[in-house]
Amino acid sequence: MKALFIGGTGTISSAITALAPKLGWELTLLNRGSHNEGLPESVKTIRADIHDEKDVAEKLEGLRFDVVADFIAFEPDAVERDWRLFNGKTAQYIFISSASAYQKPPTDPFIDESTPMCNPFWEYSRNKIACEDALLAHYRKDGFPITIVRPSHTYCDASMPVGLHGSKGCWQVLKRMQQGKPVIIPGDGSTVWTLTHNEDFAKAFVGLMGNAHALGGTYQITSDERLTWNQIHKIIADAMGVELKAVHVSSEFLDACSDMDLRGSLIGDKSNNAIFDNSRIKALVPGFCATIRFDQGARRCLKYMLAHPETQVEDPEFDAWCDRVIEALEEAKEKVLKG
Repeated sequence: MKALFIGGTGTISSAITALAPKLGWELTLLNRGSHNEGLPESVKTIRADIHDEKDVAEKLEGLRFDVVADFIAFEPDAVERDWRLFNGKTAQYIFISSASAYQKPPTDPFIDESTPMCNPFWEYSRNKIACEDALLAHYRKDGFPITIVRPSHTYCDASMPVGLHGSKGCWQVLKRMQQGKPVIIPGDGSTVWTLTHNEDFAKAFVGLMGNAHALGGTYQITSDERLTWNQIHKIIADAMGVELKAVHVSSEFLDACSDMDLRGSLIGDKSNNAIFDNSRIKALVPGFCATIRFDQGARRCLKYMLAHPETQVEDPEFDAWCDRVIEALEEAKEKVLKG
């Protein structure tokens, strides 16, 4: 069985790239080659920029795949391009959408594939919805063999999942914990969230590959473990052996005080309860179960990041911003108390 991954080295896809060859897949990655070090020996690569449709079409001339999966399609134009490239050349096209596209604010905290798709807060999510709509139209009109996958917050060993971080990633939050500085948790920290390790995600994803029953279907893939943001940050602090000094700040205030896209990532995602019903993926992939608890995953992340200095990217701007937000809250509290 032959598969082509567009991308294949990111947070979600890297674990699938590692697992699929072990299960007998002949795998080829199409990407720019920027992060292809450490790939399994059997994995082939085609060096190309997927946005250069003419060049990609020439390099794929005469090739046919059982599965094509695009991990870096974020806008409708991208899936329309994929349809032109792969219509008639693959038995299954898998699109990676996003659980952030589900209704915000939710009318029900329990989410399955029938939950309405509507997110007025985040353009990223609206674009994913538009991609799904375009692919479903091609499935219905042209018989394009699609499968849609909706991940939620999926993490890997190289990046610790936190509630709020700057543009350079999570390390500065971990450093604040290590230094005994207060860490901002959006809201009151009681929002229920779901974290999924990419190795668990990969097990379900590979079960969809080449699965005739998955054609035309949509499947969310997450862990069944549910944690509040308070619990998540406490687990991280415990893994580091430090005390968590949490400061709770409303998501609306954080958004108003920042030039980061916090309206989308917080109000349009992390500030809402996310409890997923994975019955559908489990019915199609018998035996699928996410087995990496977050306390285990957090220790793995910490071990990996401490051993890989390239993941320890400091973010002094974000650090100073956190200090200003916390100082402003303290000043406001003192002002109110003084009357």
